[in-house]
Amino acid sequence: MQQIIRQLLLALGEDPAREGLLDTPKRVEKAFRFLTSGYTADVDAMLNNALFSVDYNEMVIVRDIDFYSLCEHHLLPFFGRCHVAYIPQGRVLGLSKIPRLVEIYARRLQIQERMTNEIAGTLLQKVNPQGVAVVMEATHLCMSMRGVEKQNSFAVTSAMLGVFRDDARTRMEFLELIRRPELNARGAAVAMPGLACVAE
Repeated sequence: MQQIIRQLLLALGEDPAREGLLDTPKRVEKAFRFLTSGYTADVDAMLNNALFSVDYNEMVIVRDIDFYSLCEHHLLPFFGRCHVAYIPQGRVLGLSKIPRLVEIYARRLQIQERMTNEIAGTLLQKVNPQGVAVVMEATHLCMSMRGVEKQNSFAVTSAMLGVFRDDARTRMEFLELIRRPELNARGAAVAMPGLACVAE
């Protein structure tokens, strides 16, 4: 990979031997290995021992999960927030596993639409809930740095499965809860009736 990066620098009209670029191939390789580490991640291993039998059938939401990914079309970053909800059916998933799942799929060459579906589909398959909802909001540098150069635009994608697709009231409850912060007097997010957890 480092040799390819040196050739790229040459093709751009740069001198890979100059002081500021001497270690650039090594740094870029390290960065790309990290930014695409989702390819080597094992979803089953990550979820292992984190499913618990619980008599709970209300909506569980983890909101405002920050993510960073790379657009597969231009290898430029896109980044934003992901909101995930599911309604358990006899089993709940450890809450920290949901941001970890988002991270696995973000650390790949992606398009936002596919990533949204992958997160929702994996939760549906592994947890077997009554339904899953995922909404992603992202800024794409391939739109703001190049192309149309619209710095204030962002993309919103959603995946609604199970009861979130079939029941409009459930879907609207989820959309309202991710839209409206509920804070206590000290400014911390708090749980609400029908909402197991709101996390930043």
